[in-house]
Amino acid sequence: MTSGDRIDSLSDADGVEPDGLSIVGLEGIGEIRPGDDLAGIIVDAAAARGGLRDGDVLVVTQKIVSKAEGRLVAVDPDDPLAHKALVEQETVRVLRRRGDLIVSETRHGFVCANAGIDLSNVERGWAALLPEDSDRSARRIRDGVRAKAGVEVAVIVSDTFGRTWRRGLTDVAIGCAGIGAIVDFRGTSDTHGRELHVTEVAVVDELAGAADLVLGKATGKPVALIRGVDRSWLRRGEVRGEIVRHPDEDLFR
Repeated sequence: MTSGDRIDSLSDADGVEPDGLSIVGLEGIGEIRPGDDLAGIIVDAAAARGGLRDGDVLVVTQKIVSKAEGRLVAVDPDDPLAHKALVEQETVRVLRRRGDLIVSETRHGFVCANAGIDLSNVERGWAALLPEDSDRSARRIRDGVRAKAGVEVAVIVSDTFGRTWRRGLTDVAIGCAGIGAIVDFRGTSDTHGRELHVTEVAVVDELAGAADLVLGKATGKPVALIRGVDRSWLRRGEVRGEIVRHPDEDLFR
């Protein structure tokens, strides 16, 4: 049974909660334009899955958030390096350069390739910048869903990042609202009764990565609905204040 099948079956069962975690990509989002009401579009798309419920988590990809917020800049479509000036503009510190690749720190505190500027899944001749404040973006979507559907959901804004020392890409959270970015297990005991002293789990990153398994990079489904998340995680949270490591704590900058 696929995650989509599980969501469908739950939609027909009154009051039944999922056994474990269910994740499905929402259909019908369509092309997002500057000024579009993302919350309303998401609520309408979720209606085909029986609607949203209190405690649901929405994972919204950065690209459509940037589009809706007008974070698009025209670039020369015939110059493959035309966006490099934007990279420099959005960078507060360059950590590494290798050929055309710049590993930079953005003003948000993110360390990523080319300041997170992306040319994929946008019209030719345009580049997408990161949202000005992804935590604020997540709060705006959450507030909009509450106003339109009358439910309390959590929202994660996700983006694709590489990782130091490991090959391959994964999605991580760059903003969140209604869910704690970190679950702190310090002071609890492991299965052998030993006290945990350093274990803090970035649950919003794990949920963003899990959501990408149903969204992919070329499916046309930029929003995932996750159901069954531990209710104790649902609190006020933010990526910038909880996950982004302060330079004083960073051994590699």
